[in-house]
This record gives sequence, C-alpha cells and structure tokens, in this order.
Amino acid sequence: MFSNRIEITNPGDSLVNIKRIIDNPPKSRNEKLASLLRELGLCEELGSGWDRIVLSCEYKQLPAPKIETFSDDTRVTLFSEISFTGLSMDEKLWACYLHACVKYVQSEQVTNRSLRERFGLSEKNAGSISRLIKEAVNQKYIKPVDPNTAPRYMRYIPIWA
Repeated sequence: MFSNRIEITNPGDSLVNIKRIIDNPPKSRNEKLASLLRELGLCEELGSGWDRIVLSCEYKQLPAPKIETFSDDTRVTLFSEISFTGLSMDEKLWACYLHACVKYVQSEQVTNRSLRERFGLSEKNAGSISRLIKEAVNQKYIKPVDPNTAPRYMRYIPIWA
C-alpha cells in the first residue's frame, strides 16, 4: 500500500490476454480448494470479480486498474483519484476499453455521454471524449456498433465483440 495506490501481486501463471479479462470464464488453480470456498459461501463461481472492480473504479471515477503480467505473476495496481487531464493517453484508452467491456457484458454500449459520466466530466467536455473515442477506435480498442450512424448517435463495443 502506498499513499496514492494499492499494488496486488498474484504469483503463479500470468494472465494470457489482459484485454479479455472482463468476459473470460473463471479459472481456478486449485479446484478442490475453490469448491470448498464456494460451498462455504466465501467465493463465487460466476467470475464477476473483474466486472466489480472496474465498476467500482468507474463509480468512484477512479483511474482504471493497471494490469501488468510477468512470466510468473500478475500485478494489479488500483490508483487513488486522478483528474481526467492528469491521466496519460494510454490510461484514458485503457479506461475507455474497460468501460466498453463492462457495458458489453451488461448488454449496453459506450456513448460519448457514458464516457463523460465514467470520467466525471460535463457536457462541455464532449469534444475531449470524442477525441478519446476516435483514438480508441484507431488503436483498435473499440469499434462502432453501426459505422453508418450519425456521429451524435454513435455507440461503441469492444473490438473483439
């Protein structure tokens, strides 16, 4: 624990593809222990932990969790509050992508408005969010649901959907 972040390291196999962390089915390294913990009501089988983490960060308008994989472990960093302008473009793109993933598993899509709400921005910041969306599309994080829709009504989903 640090003054501006919490780092959690999980030893063992690292995640294969962090871009699919939201919708991947749960995988236990020790199924007997996991089964016992489920029976005791201490854990679930749904695999919604990452959804909850991302939704909590969005609700509190915190930066998206940073996920780093190494050969033998995975490190997740949760940050304290940082303003939209204080985030790097990579951090904004990652938050946009995770927002799209969570919206997708909730049968919803990303809009300029949903991203403004996610970052705690007013309508006067719609241009900044439009530029972020354009960059997220260019970097292949998200894609339009219907590319022929008028820009005002455009909705987006994760690139893999």
